[in-house]
Amino acid sequence: MISHPTSAELMDSVIRFIAERVSPQLKDRDAFHARVAVNALAAIKREMASGAAAEAAQVERLIALLGHGGDWSSLNGELCARIREGEISPTDPALLAHLKASIIDQVRIDQPNYAGLKTLEEG
Repeated sequence: MISHPTSAELMDSVIRFIAERVSPQLKDRDAFHARVAVNALAAIKREMASGAAAEAAQVERLIALLGHGGDWSSLNGELCARIREGEISPTDPALLAHLKASIIDQVRIDQPNYAGLKTLEEG
């Protein structure tokens, strides 16, 4: 296995190339699409770095909420069904804490510069 460059380093190189070399030469719609591409690559990089940990934390919270183990997909599906069937109240403090933590993790990956993220983290 090749140790360098890492996937993150390669992603950084592509992001810098598009942002610094390609974008300045583009106009209008193409410049916009280049910015979208840079943002998408940056989100992918954050997902690669933090996604597994965020999912593991979510699984731990789901296990605590539901009282048994499983994978993210089955646990999340069960949580939705229990809410829909009225077995778990949408105002349950443990549910709300889980949803808030899940949203914060996702926003950190998708939009880390979102103005409301600090408020979410503090509140």
